[in-house]
Amino acid sequence: MSKKVFAALAAGFVLATPLAANASSHMDAPLITFDDAANTTDVYAFLSEGDKGQLYLTTALSVFPFEEPGIGPNTYRFDDRVRYAINVSFDDNIAQGQSNLRYEFDFSTQYSNQNTILQAFLGTVAPNGENQNLRQTYRVTKVETKGRKRGKRTVLGVGERDDLFVPPNNQGLVTPLYNRGENGDRRAKGGVKRSDRLDPYTQSGVVNLDGGYQVFAGQRDDGFYADIQSIFDLDLSFGETTGTKTKPFDSQGGFNVHTIVLNIPIEELNGAKIAGVFATTSRERFSKPGATKSFEEFTRPNAPLKQVGRQGNPLFVEALLPINKKDGYNQSSPETDLALAQFAQKPELSSLGPVEPIIPGLLESIYIPDLIKVDLTTGPARLAGQDDFNRLGVFGGDVLKSEVQDPFGNGGFIPGGWPNGRRFGDDVLDIAVIAVGLAGPAGTDFSTADVDGVSENDITFNDVFPYAATPHNGRNHPNQRRRRSSDDGASE
Repeated sequence: MSKKVFAALAAGFVLATPLAANASSHMDAPLITFDDAANTTDVYAFLSEGDKGQLYLTTALSVFPFEEPGIGPNTYRFDDRVRYAINVSFDDNIAQGQSNLRYEFDFSTQYSNQNTILQAFLGTVAPNGENQNLRQTYRVTKVETKGRKRGKRTVLGVGERDDLFVPPNNQGLVTPLYNRGENGDRRAKGGVKRSDRLDPYTQSGVVNLDGGYQVFAGQRDDGFYADIQSIFDLDLSFGETTGTKTKPFDSQGGFNVHTIVLNIPIEELNGAKIAGVFATTSRERFSKPGATKSFEEFTRPNAPLKQVGRQGNPLFVEALLPINKKDGYNQSSPETDLALAQFAQKPELSSLGPVEPIIPGLLESIYIPDLIKVDLTTGPARLAGQDDFNRLGVFGGDVLKSEVQDPFGNGGFIPGGWPNGRRFGDDVLDIAVIAVGLAGPAGTDFSTADVDGVSENDITFNDVFPYAATPHNGRNHPNQRRRRSSDDGASE
């Protein structure tokens, strides 16, 4: 791509928000912060290519913020009383906030031995799950939809019959295969470029379903990286003015989440040119968090469910909506987002700095309705481990060519990552800051910009499904090293 085209993109492409608007601190609407297992942390969506050239819309939903690897017993898990769902809209339905497809994930928890204090692990865990005391299976159901109206339901896979098991959490010595040298004292393994190089636990969790789908559900590293703590500490120098020795740091570094990743074959999308993706979590009314339940007990479609969480782009609820609108957003559908347009048109955050979005209506076009939009006519998105990937997307020269849109009059070049989808590895905070002009005027070379001093995730991502990085173990992870190195230089 010529420098002239890139300059036009850098000057004109600003599909992002003010400084903290796309930060993901995982603490948003008041009610959901009391329900970790239903609390969505991040949603991802991008066009990918499988080992045999098959194109997929890759979607992912992460929940349960700030899982501390060093805890014991390590029993973080999906909640049997929560329905997790990934929703997909096609073309014109995106503007209406109406979904065409909904993929539901229901979990069931079992213990192989309840006559022991060892809740999670009975010994060193084998790839087949031997010695994994707490074991979860799950069901995947495809639902054809129109908005909130449900149509045909197709079970794509269920429980033991289809090997839909959740791999173990990464404890350390008893889960050595996750870690470097298959040694539980060492750090978790980094990303790989081939499926056969994935650790055995992750491999065991990757399942091919009916219809050409692929799915994974299990613990993963938290893939969002940024110094969010400084932002909400009102320190936009990220420790420079205070001389804080531990600053800047990745606020999510060293923590895990639970992640569902679903590869949707492109053929399942009805020839759509653009897809819109959002995720929801719904809880049984009057249920107790963490209670176990079988698939048979979790009856369908008559169980009384209440939607408690919703997320599309990062992060509409937290940084744009006032407190009295946050819970309502989580309990509603994108079809109702038009009523929230005023908060995207003139966000409160814009009054805190000298810069407003360059293009009128910018935030509204992203967040109203709040779905992650993915152009399906481009080539596959570049992945974080590939040479031509850039964490800054368009500002690092990482672009894709669309066959159906030319928003900047440059021949159809659009962003290679967020907000054209969202990939594992997209530095959404830095993209946002550059886009609104806080990192310099148009024409500046932004390709190496580093706004918050955090320019990479604490562990590398995979270039193959499930893409999300290996979960950290409880004996050796970045949080522990940061704590050991911190020194306030004073005594009392």
